[in-house]
Amino acid sequence: MKACLDRLRVLDLSRILAGPWATQLLADLGAEVIKIERPGEGDDTRGWGPPFVVGKHEHDLFAAYYLAANRGKKSVAIDFSKPQGRDLVCELAKSCDVVVENFKVGGLKRLRLDYETLSALNPRLIYCSISGFGQTGPYKDKPGYDLLVQAMGGLMSITGAPDGEPMKVGVAVADIFTGLYATVAILASLNERRTSGLGQHIDLALLDVQIATLANAGMNYLASGKRPQRQGNAHANIVPYQAFATRDGHIVAAVGNDAQFARFAAILGAPELSTDLRFQRNADRVRNRAELLPTLTAKIRTWSKAELLLALESEKIPAGPINEMHEVFEDPHVVARGLVVEQLLHDGGSPAKLIGNPIRFSRTPIDYGRAPPRLGADTSEVLRRDLSKSDSEVDRLEAQGIVSNSKA
Repeated sequence: MKACLDRLRVLDLSRILAGPWATQLLADLGAEVIKIERPGEGDDTRGWGPPFVVGKHEHDLFAAYYLAANRGKKSVAIDFSKPQGRDLVCELAKSCDVVVENFKVGGLKRLRLDYETLSALNPRLIYCSISGFGQTGPYKDKPGYDLLVQAMGGLMSITGAPDGEPMKVGVAVADIFTGLYATVAILASLNERRTSGLGQHIDLALLDVQIATLANAGMNYLASGKRPQRQGNAHANIVPYQAFATRDGHIVAAVGNDAQFARFAAILGAPELSTDLRFQRNADRVRNRAELLPTLTAKIRTWSKAELLLALESEKIPAGPINEMHEVFEDPHVVARGLVVEQLLHDGGSPAKLIGNPIRFSRTPIDYGRAPPRLGADTSEVLRRDLSKSDSEVDRLEAQGIVSNSKA
């Protein structure tokens, strides 16, 4: 059965997270992704450990960070800072549908691997540039990192305890969201190309994406002009919607409407709260949260975690435990949904566990046949197949330091 993106060819010039996240998703959907890496070093994240997963030999290490974003790709090691390496990449671009890159603005233009150069060779090429601050504007030349963007984009100002310091999110969400937006933009451009026959340049900035994903928090400011305050685990627009301490641990309760609040108050033995004019409607509870929350907190602390969650579930009130990582992956629902997949990183040996794709197709399931590759594992294959290079030519390029092949 053909995958959704069967026959789509992607030339991946990206590294770290945002670009590789986009190209991994395209690979999951069936695209052939050719990842171009620096000989000898490869993607920076190959060295971002520990932890490492051991491959075929003790020295054959895969950083967990690298494994998180490079499933399903082919690794071709080419030094395109050299003219011969640059020519190889140009030749590959002629037969690809998409290029994804996340170099500093102007970096690939100096190497003549920019959109203008490659689109002249392949007018149907979709070329997606990912950078910290975009291809235009006064910050375009600044280096962009997820932490910096979370800070400048307002996310840290609304994350953390009210009386604590601004806090970043526990994973690089600006990078990940940008990878998702990049995938959407690429698919939209491919659809448009069916009519126009032409490719185009996509300019995606981490800062733009971070601001776009402020969602209701950003709109709260635009609508009111009031600077949002850090709420900890609480919600700016819904009460009660936060973490609570029980006798033996923490839970979260997400009471999304007034009917749920009435049932919530009844379970806690305080039904009068739902008829109190200060708390009857959500808007009232938001305005009067300082008066309501001490009562709720005291009531909840008398329960055990298991007892309260069972009671809330019986009344269909959204609630759940705050799981540690081991509890996440041992959860029977997570296991049933298949969110952990196993892939062989080499011939023989034990498979490595990776986090699976959350998309569930009814006819074209995700194919996990290709694991994250060793550096240069597919160099010879791609050069022979796509560029008609002979074995002796590949050997010569390797001897000159233009390309490298995996020896494992």
